[in-house]
Amino acid sequence: MSMRFCAFVATLIVSLSAFSIDASAQMRSEPDGRGIPTIAPVIKEITDGVVNISARAEQPLQINPLFRDPLFRDFFDLPDQLPDMQRASVGSGVIVDASEGYVLTNHHVIAGADTILVTLRDRREVAAELVGSDPGTDIAVLRVPADDLSGVPLGTSDRLLVGDYVVAVGNPFGIGQTVTLGIVSALGRSGINPQGYEDFIQTDASINPGNSGGALITLDGRLVGINTAIVSRSGGNVGIGFAVPIDMARSVIEQIVEYGEVRRGQLGVTVRDLTADLAVALDVPMDRGAVVVDVLPGSAAEDTGLMPGDVVTAIDGAPVDGARDLRNRIGALRPGSTVAITVQRGSQADTFEVVLSKGKGAASPVPVAPGITPPAFSGAVVETLGPDHPAHGTVDGVVVVDVAPGSAAARAGLQPGDVITHVDRQPVASKAEFDARIAAAADTIALTLWRDGRRSLAVIEGDA
Repeated sequence: MSMRFCAFVATLIVSLSAFSIDASAQMRSEPDGRGIPTIAPVIKEITDGVVNISARAEQPLQINPLFRDPLFRDFFDLPDQLPDMQRASVGSGVIVDASEGYVLTNHHVIAGADTILVTLRDRREVAAELVGSDPGTDIAVLRVPADDLSGVPLGTSDRLLVGDYVVAVGNPFGIGQTVTLGIVSALGRSGINPQGYEDFIQTDASINPGNSGGALITLDGRLVGINTAIVSRSGGNVGIGFAVPIDMARSVIEQIVEYGEVRRGQLGVTVRDLTADLAVALDVPMDRGAVVVDVLPGSAAEDTGLMPGDVVTAIDGAPVDGARDLRNRIGALRPGSTVAITVQRGSQADTFEVVLSKGKGAASPVPVAPGITPPAFSGAVVETLGPDHPAHGTVDGVVVVDVAPGSAAARAGLQPGDVITHVDRQPVASKAEFDARIAAAADTIALTLWRDGRRSLAVIEGDA
């Protein structure tokens, strides 16, 4: 054995032995009786808490319309009633409360299932009860009526750092429990499920189909994430996997156990990310935050006085990074919660106390408006607001009389009949003023609209 290799092994042992996810939980990775660095003792402690899940559903068989013809069925001696088709999916789960038998998994693993079977580490197969699930976070909670269960202790994900070692445990491809080692590759990832609540942990620990719902643990044996997705053209691992942070999942678990569902407080705004160019258009002294694009009538936001063009910069004193950050944080709060929302309105900063209202169904508490990136403002014909328009005498501005399909104006959401009252927060009372404001505007233009008695913000963002 070369001296260089010996030095490498010694360095690896020292670095692994010194690693910790926090000051009080040292990683238990050290040479065993064989003199080999290993995390086997940690794995042995937690693998009994990771289970395999088989979800099955019966669906009507899709048949050719000819099979519904009695003459055709009689000619080929086919039965009057064809059997339903069985659909099965395989995934993983984590026992998070051994005394109550609660198992955490992904919503997409059990969605639509008629029966859910959980196979424990000791090979017991138990029918599980679905306590509830939340498509928005892709989290589901099952209850397993079995004795002698072993749970995985919960950690905290908000203290993870890029580069921390993590272990993924699950049932890839249905072959049986498998352990893979990697690092935290990135934090706060989004864009995987645009309609959901996203703050994913990215890891290069191998995750494959069947790992969904499995455990992502730190090297001190604590659960920090629920494996949920991979990015791969082939369907196999390419070193890019994602997990739902346990801190996000924790609040979902509590509500599902209490109510059988997740009840989210509603703010009542649609938002988009603040960019540097949009900050100039709105005349605000920052380039991070969530811009209010629309305020729903009768919402908590309207009652509080939030307006289109406001920039939400903080919640309860903690800075808001962007639209999805605002959405995730409001989505974690229950109806009736009171939050302090700091808003930048031009050069003026204000803080509002908002009592979140009760949402309806799975509606998002804070919808995120899509970004618009046309080359420049074009495609809308405007005229000075005249007496034949319902808004005449109520607001000043220019009215949109035509919008070309596929144009920048159309992509920004403008519609015939809209009244543009402000360009980049500057009022426009005539077509001449509007044309002058547009000519002086930068690549990103913020238009304040009046439509059916409501104000909203349309943002046209050019190529910078």
